[in-house]
Amino acid sequence: LRGIAKTAAPSLAISILLFVSAGRLNWTMAWVYAGLSLIGVVAVALAAGPALLAERSGVGQGAEALDVAMAVIMAWLGPVAIALVAGFDFRYGWQPEVVPLVQGAGVVIVVLGYAMALWAMATNRFFSGVVRIQEERGHTVVSHGPYALVRHPGYVGVILAAIGAPLMLGSEWALIPAAATIGVIVVRTAYEDRTLARDLAGYEAYARRVR
Repeated sequence: LRGIAKTAAPSLAISILLFVSAGRLNWTMAWVYAGLSLIGVVAVALAAGPALLAERSGVGQGAEALDVAMAVIMAWLGPVAIALVAGFDFRYGWQPEVVPLVQGAGVVIVVLGYAMALWAMATNRFFSGVVRIQEERGHTVVSHGPYALVRHPGYVGVILAAIGAPLMLGSEWALIPAAATIGVIVVRTAYEDRTLARDLAGYEAYARRVR
């Protein structure tokens, strides 16, 4: 229950901030965004299971401060900034406007991002919230499912969601914090890749096969 609560907290807080910054509740796409976030939280709980939720609900032994900081930006600060900018954009009508067709495409991109991240989580029982070798859980290389296509499918999913959220919320200005968040994700991907290649047996061979 604690793991589910911690998983749900960011989505709930971000949804609240979205409406607070917008100054009203009659915003259809914000409700769609909140609904998708809620569905995502439930799906994460079902895909992860108790052991992985426990791992993801805390900072495990061996996690470095720099990685924890990047994780906070990815999970909290980046999405919060996107929500606040999109909310204020909706309230004050900043230009340029995003046409409904593009907003619909944003919904599709967000759903695809969530689906990719959930697929990765359901496949990889070591899908931790921080970069560390989980020796106490028998950490091994995962190379099937989405991991046969790309080494970091979870990050691909988060990047897609970061791109899609500003579009579905109708805010080109929110693409600025989204781009900054994606930059952090790219840096973290490189950091994690080097850590796994150095410390996880079999990862270098896997990295030579998968992009």
